[in-house]
Amino acid sequence: MRWRSYVAVGDSFTEGMDDPYPDGTFRGWADLVATRLAVEAGPDFGYANLAIRGRLFPAVVAEQVPVVLDMKPDLISFAAGGNDVLRRSFDPVTLASRFDAVIGELRATGADVLLFRFADLTAHLPGQRLMAPRVQLVNRAVGETAQRHGAMLVDLYADDEFRNPLMWSVDRLHLSEIGHRRVAAHVLTALGVDADEDWLLVPPAPAPTPWLAARRADLRWAGQHLAPWIRRRLTGRSSGDTVTAKRPLLAPFTD
Repeated sequence: MRWRSYVAVGDSFTEGMDDPYPDGTFRGWADLVATRLAVEAGPDFGYANLAIRGRLFPAVVAEQVPVVLDMKPDLISFAAGGNDVLRRSFDPVTLASRFDAVIGELRATGADVLLFRFADLTAHLPGQRLMAPRVQLVNRAVGETAQRHGAMLVDLYADDEFRNPLMWSVDRLHLSEIGHRRVAAHVLTALGVDADEDWLLVPPAPAPTPWLAARRADLRWAGQHLAPWIRRRLTGRSSGDTVTAKRPLLAPFTD
């Protein structure tokens, strides 16, 4: 087993929303991966998860990257930029340049680094014509950076199963329990570690909803999820303002 320690860096995708433990905190794909790696490595395997929901790319770099550099883990997963894509101020050129620099810095430590091409969720969200090209730009930059620095790439965009709405939570933005398990399986496969075959199982996509019922569902979603998101943007707040990393210390891990 090559890895004795693993640190996960990022935003809500890596924090594990919306895959709750019984106590209301979140599990997610990174915890599932850490559980499997700990079995392989033994009781001294260390795991930290620094990810916090709502974090923009600059905040992830400023707050989490120095911490992971101090921890000196064998394995790092880095997933950031998804929240930036949703902002009016999105600048793909600057993000791509900073992304490349950060991954170069992480790889220079000798750690293996996992990167992600985002799954396609634009069909479930408003503003698809604006969002889809942005996601493609970020995914292209991630792929090029992975190749340039010898990072491992998990290509969720190439997995059509993520077009199934059952892979996403009711907010249409975060993964469901099923979605997180499929991501974990992809990550372990990229690492050359056997994954639970059940994690790749996806129920058949539900039948298309009649037009009127679909519009009613859209209105409910807008009131419950889109409107609060817009209010936070207008008031300069984030869903992660009062949230701290769920596993801030590199320590032995048991699920």
